[in-house]
Amino acid sequence: MRSVSQPAVWGAITANEVIPMQTHDVETFSLDEQAWQGLTLTDSAVTHISNLMQRDESVQGIRLAVKQSGCAGFGYVLELVHQPDPTDQLYQREGARLFIPLKAMPFLDGTEVDFVQEGINQVFKFNNPKARHACGCGESFGL
Repeated sequence: MRSVSQPAVWGAITANEVIPMQTHDVETFSLDEQAWQGLTLTDSAVTHISNLMQRDESVQGIRLAVKQSGCAGFGYVLELVHQPDPTDQLYQREGARLFIPLKAMPFLDGTEVDFVQEGINQVFKFNNPKARHACGCGESFGL
């Protein structure tokens, strides 16, 4: 697991060979020698993730992954992390931990993770510069 700890935007991660994402799914690409921009967490996301970690000592952070889903092609998957995967990329800010599977980096690189209130609901929002379109219901995105 690679750990990166910086205030707002996290550093570069290098890998092997990127294949154009619009023609491949989550499981069938290789990584390349490109430097990742990383991900950012807003203050609100940091607070919420920290609160989740404080409520249960076994929670080490959250994992943000991508899966093929919905009519637009891909969906975000969030889960509490009790045991990090050795291939996870770890981003930390003010104690909040965000784990990203290495295979998801080409889909998530540059994404801002926010936590917002919409009416009576509170939800994570993803400002993903790689997402070119979303389905009508907002459950999936395309590259």
